Amino acid sequence: MTTPVGDEWIVGREHELALLAGLVNDPTAHVLLVTGGPGLGKSVLLDATARLAAHAGARVLRCRGCEGESELPFAGLHQLLRPVLHLADGLPPRQRTALLGVFGIEESADPDADPLLIALGTLTLLSDAADEGPLLLVVDDAHWLDVGTLDVLAFVARRLEGEPLTVLVAARDGAAPAPFAREARTLPVEPLDPAAAGRLLDVQPRPPAGRARSRILEQAAGVPLALVELARAAGHDPAAAQDGTLPLTDRLQAIFAAELPGLPSPTRQLLLLAAAAETAELPVVLSAAATTAAGRPATPDDWLPAEHAGLVRIEDGHIRFRHPLIRSAVYQAAPYAERHAAHRALADVLDAEPDRRAWHRAAAVSGVDEEAAGELVDSASRAQRRGGYAAAATALERAALLTPDPDRRARRLVRAATMAMYAGHPRWVGQIASRVAAITEDPDVLAEASLRAGWALAVTTQFEGSLGFLLPVAEAAVDVNPGLALDALGTATTPAYNAGGSAHREKILRTAERVPPQEDESGRLWILAGCDPLPHRARALELLRSTTWTAPVADGADGSSDGRLSRLIVAGAAAWVLDETAEAVRLLGAALEHLRRSPTAGANATVAQALALALYENGSWTACREALDEAYRTAAEAGLENVAVGSPVLGATLLALRGDTEEARAAVQRAVRGIDLPACRSLQVRAHYALGAAALAEGDHAAAYDRFRAVYTQDPEPAPLHFHASDYYLADLAAAAVRTGRAADARLVLDAVRTRLAAGEVSVRLDAIVHRANALLAEPDDAERHFLAALADPQGDQWPFERAQVRLDYAEWLRRRRRSVEARPLLAVALDVFERLGARPWRERALAELRAAGVTPGKAPASDALTELTPQQLQIARLAATGLTNREIGERIFLSPRTVGFHLYRVFPKLGITARAQLRDVLGE
Repeated sequence: MTTPVGDEWIVGREHELALLAGLVNDPTAHVLLVTGGPGLGKSVLLDATARLAAHAGARVLRCRGCEGESELPFAGLHQLLRPVLHLADGLPPRQRTALLGVFGIEESADPDADPLLIALGTLTLLSDAADEGPLLLVVDDAHWLDVGTLDVLAFVARRLEGEPLTVLVAARDGAAPAPFAREARTLPVEPLDPAAAGRLLDVQPRPPAGRARSRILEQAAGVPLALVELARAAGHDPAAAQDGTLPLTDRLQAIFAAELPGLPSPTRQLLLLAAAAETAELPVVLSAAATTAAGRPATPDDWLPAEHAGLVRIEDGHIRFRHPLIRSAVYQAAPYAERHAAHRALADVLDAEPDRRAWHRAAAVSGVDEEAAGELVDSASRAQRRGGYAAAATALERAALLTPDPDRRARRLVRAATMAMYAGHPRWVGQIASRVAAITEDPDVLAEASLRAGWALAVTTQFEGSLGFLLPVAEAAVDVNPGLALDALGTATTPAYNAGGSAHREKILRTAERVPPQEDESGRLWILAGCDPLPHRARALELLRSTTWTAPVADGADGSSDGRLSRLIVAGAAAWVLDETAEAVRLLGAALEHLRRSPTAGANATVAQALALALYENGSWTACREALDEAYRTAAEAGLENVAVGSPVLGATLLALRGDTEEARAAVQRAVRGIDLPACRSLQVRAHYALGAAALAEGDHAAAYDRFRAVYTQDPEPAPLHFHASDYYLADLAAAAVRTGRAADARLVLDAVRTRLAAGEVSVRLDAIVHRANALLAEPDDAERHFLAALADPQGDQWPFERAQVRLDYAEWLRRRRRSVEARPLLAVALDVFERLGARPWRERALAELRAAGVTPGKAPASDALTELTPQQLQIARLAATGLTNREIGERIFLSPRTVGFHLYRVFPKLGITARAQLRDVLGE
């Protein structure tokens, strides 16, 4: 969540802001110490608290420690009290003289004023100032305050009982003034988690995307100042942001590299080697530093100045920089020649580690070098076999730069683009593919490059541009390379589905008919389902059911699992479109599990969103929320705009159905801001539904009808805005229509839908939705047969929310006809579903109907404890329930074991358990 405070946007600090707001409003919470490292936003939080206090009617007095004034007695106290010194005339004479004397305002008869009188005078002055209203003292950078000021503030802080006075102090970690560190309540400010860090980047004037975004997130390590400054640097120099270490701004350099110039030369050389090595083992660095600049062998003692300066820690034979930006600062501060020499030295001692040696050798090359390029290609192949697609793409791109032969360079770039595609980085793919045309005229290589460029646009919202790349490739390859043609058509189906228009979909289908059967028909399956499932349902289902999609197929000489992964994703997406929801969950879940085991998470976004859609439809809403969080986080990092918009829209739908209607509307507005929705009809329809569901949850049926009606055109024979998505909201349109007197208009839509669906084969799910709409809009004597038809097929239970809505509507119809006994079991089943899903508005409707049917419902169950967990906490709890250790969980989701333990410590009380063994019993879904 992004919290507006004054003119600033504070991201990811909801807990801290809530605690600070409580400090302002609670007269008994007198003192709070805020601690944290540089750049974490302590001052921003203090500023926000000051604004909140002022808005609440409190007076705010402030001071800030300054390193240059830390030796000036009472300099900080003078800053603090200056606005109220006019009240000093009311102090007892001795206190007034002592206090004003230390500021040089009044001559003191005793040049050595009693410290107790100074402190007491300060307390009295503040108490007098508080007579006019509550008082908040805000003390920033307390670690740089003079000793006299700190002593007075500590005196005051111990004597605030009964006073409408609060003290808020901020200091750096490890440097908090002793009295406050020992006695005050502490609020530690930690680095932002990855999701919040991504949201902070999103609100910058030039939000970074793709590799630049990933690098910023990695280097900043959750430090807000670093995120903001690195985003600014990337905006000013996009080329540097895409290649190598991001340039540090002067502000960051001043913070993270201030100690470097004063270090001895041998120490700086060792630091440079460690920075160049990135993950540095102490023996490797010492071996690379055969002799220091001082002309003697390097020793562990040469590290002492860096350790004393707090730049590095040496533990268990490893060198750890205190912050990633210190490593960047060390590396960027070194001259070009010294950096090259460091990489050469490291390459010479890494014979047993070919991947690291290849990279250091490449970093030490100026110009082209086929031998160095070949080593990087080998490294890329090893990374690909491990599932490290981003690492493979990076190695291949660098190898291409070192390659002398243009045709070989172009082929390596195309392969790099392919690996970047598997890693899920569209902008990166587009950048690589765009360079191919300038260095080769080979038609096969150019076709592959166009295919990758089309994919890069397909996962954003530039659907027309994507199809402009893909369809010509398919057309040209139909006769000469049918496998490539089917691949291009399958890729084109995704933007064609999302755009929703008929022209491109029809062209894809016509071209696909000309492609003969292939060994891998997954592309054809997706084409049939994604371009028009209604007339092609039977053929698509035959393909879906005739193949074991989880079995591997031959895919290239390296025997990698890339082909199997692609097949899983494509088949899972087709199953979702065809309403084979359980199969979609199985296939997409298997694909996502594969991706989660990979060193790269970029491709998770598309798969996680597709899985979330299927989980939402089959009633696994808690798991859906987990998948959405993962989808948005990785999409924002990689620049997958379609997912970065679509996942919050689906999240807003969950919020609406659970009764959080204001947050749902705000989430939709944030998600679609700046998006051309008419060009993205699938997103447009889902946004309409989320907003309609919010209105329905509030009982605003007129607003709900307007939203649901907007998913069909206003033509005399209404057509769906989106050929596939619109019809799933037909029954909700009918439900809103009968409550707003607009049944006649809704019947026009229903009749048009029935006519269109009669030309094809519909799923069990869609058939039930149409029957529910028929029942709601039918004449009273004709409604029951449609209700019964909507509930007839037991397969309908795999869409529990939709089935529960039918039961609720049917029960209401029965009760109004004095058939309450028949209504009661329907209502009981529907209520159970609504309670399990947390759909509060529908639960309240079901409870009201039960009471009207003569049933006194039991006490409402306690809210589902799982809804109290954050997505990351829930993910960790589920993994722990399977028996994984903290270290194993950390390896799966890229956290430290300590962080995993911290989250489990928070999870246990929320779930009401005390032991890890109880997790399996309390976790549902």
